[in-house]
Amino acid sequence: MTLPSHVRLIEVGPRDGLQNEALPISVADKVQLVDALTDAGLGYIEVGSFVSPKWVPQMAGSAEVFAQIRRKPGVVYGALAPNMRGFEDAVAAGVKEVAVFAAASEAFSQRNINCSISESLARFVPIIEAARQHGISVRGYVSCVLGCPYEGQVSPQQVAQVAQELYAMGCYEVSLGDTIGTGTPTATRNLFEAVTACVPREKLAGHFHDTYGQALVNIYASLQEGIAVFDSSIAGLGGCPYAKGASGNVATEDVLYMLNGMGIDTGVDMDKLLLAGEHICQVLGRVTGSRVAKARQG
Repeated sequence: MTLPSHVRLIEVGPRDGLQNEALPISVADKVQLVDALTDAGLGYIEVGSFVSPKWVPQMAGSAEVFAQIRRKPGVVYGALAPNMRGFEDAVAAGVKEVAVFAAASEAFSQRNINCSISESLARFVPIIEAARQHGISVRGYVSCVLGCPYEGQVSPQQVAQVAQELYAMGCYEVSLGDTIGTGTPTATRNLFEAVTACVPREKLAGHFHDTYGQALVNIYASLQEGIAVFDSSIAGLGGCPYAKGASGNVATEDVLYMLNGMGIDTGVDMDKLLLAGEHICQVLGRVTGSRVAKARQG
């Protein structure tokens, strides 16, 4: 298969990345990060999450962040809204696109959100219906698509079933997430072959964690399957909660470097992206998780 000529990068650092940080992060610093990512040319930025701050303290203040960011025409500023209360708060904050998430593993679903996969999907029905009434797009996530910390291997058919249900409900795109980063290229290709049998290829995205150093090769394998949308996180923000000290999300800088080298267009400016990553790492007092940023720092 011919590789895509253009790839859409979904920047999840302000949400999926920052939610794992231990130190409190100010609204001003979150706003600065989102604005810097906008300036770098990213067309989709996941800004925050409308969940109880009791469960995810770092996402407190998401409404204030949405109120203060400089919105650029044509850029999507999304948010996670896993329940009706979160969806209503997102609408009040002026969010035009929300995301919901389900797991491909029963054990992970029970441990993570205290319900079965089918129960979690049922919860999304009223959210997606309300979103339709408000003219709001809904993106779906499926976690643990290439492995579960509790069950081990997850069958591609199970992933395909969950992805198909999310798509049938009204999610315009379904992102398949290797939550613990254990996937390898052959497993990735097998996964997309199974899922594309029931969800159109152009409606799928890849979300790879780099815990085992496999994210970029898995993205390349996905490109070979015709997938042209990938989630990534500035500076590799977002540690993996199941592997102490391990990296989590693949760094946007590293994905961009690979795509640039392959002649695949993204519309993202590497120099501005590196500045955004450098600044948020200074704020967090941490070393960047991006190999490209480390190499450029020399």
